Amino acid sequence: MTSTAADCSVGNIEAHSIDAARAAQAATILKALADPLRLRMLAVIASAPDGEVCVCDLSSLAQVSDPTVSYHLKALRTAGLVLSHRRGTWVYYRVDPQMKDAVEALLQAFVATPQKTEHGAGGHDADAPHGLDHVERALESIANDLAHALPELEPALVTRTVQESYTSLLSRAKVRQHLIPLTRQFARQRLQDVAKARTPDRGHVPQVLFVCVQNAGRSQLAAALVRHYAGERVTVRSAGSMPATDVHDNVAPLVAELGPTADAFPKPLTDDAVRASDVVITMGCGDVCPVYPGKRYEDWRVGDPALASQDGVRAIRDDIDARVRHLLSELVPDLDLPAEGA
Repeated sequence: MTSTAADCSVGNIEAHSIDAARAAQAATILKALADPLRLRMLAVIASAPDGEVCVCDLSSLAQVSDPTVSYHLKALRTAGLVLSHRRGTWVYYRVDPQMKDAVEALLQAFVATPQKTEHGAGGHDADAPHGLDHVERALESIANDLAHALPELEPALVTRTVQESYTSLLSRAKVRQHLIPLTRQFARQRLQDVAKARTPDRGHVPQVLFVCVQNAGRSQLAAALVRHYAGERVTVRSAGSMPATDVHDNVAPLVAELGPTADAFPKPLTDDAVRASDVVITMGCGDVCPVYPGKRYEDWRVGDPALASQDGVRAIRDDIDARVRHLLSELVPDLDLPAEGA
């Protein structure tokens, strides 16, 4: 029997549709997510080990101004996707519990999970995190180890620092390979800086912090040279105002020539690193460093290896080498430096 228009009643159509109010709410949510940066922000918030992310970490997700970050977060909050609260000087964001299932389903459907990395769908990095449970267990283990190694620090501070370090590195990771060990290294440095800043009168070796924009070239070379020449007689840190995902390809071999190091990966600048340092050296990143009394600040105007030829990178390396030698001769006068070119 052939169906006619009369057989298809309005009631039957509406039975298989969405009511107007829910459709309007869904359209608002989908509109809020129709922006790549907002979708990336939501993914970071949803995957945070403790369920929330500081706006200071989200600010480093893309090279945009803080007002732009606030604008996009307001859109997510207005759509009912996230909640916010202030703690201290920072605002923290978390997925609205009523939207948790919907957000997880969305991200699983459209956003690559750790199992779907650049190595191909279904492939795995050697030690990539396989889900939130794995991450939570790994971060808890790191926090326990660091709390034992630094008993002078409160366990809650250690746990929070580990979680924030993971979130900060995750927000700019293209591939999550080695993310857990990098988190361990970054969190350890941050906590050591906190411990040192709390005990300024205790005997410490000199500490130097190199800061450039991406922490992928100049500052990495400078830090590697200090480690190469001074070893444990000087503590060295490097950081970036807007860290890259990797050390520049034309810089990584030069850093490797100076010896293996677990520290050669881009890291964001933290206040604790500045507080703990005796000398802070900026390298083409402008006025990004907080200023604290009693610190020595210098600005080294050296070329950017990201823009240089292979010979140019070597010339920049030699320029930084001469500056590092001069700095070490002041900080550790009895250090036996090899002859230039040796």
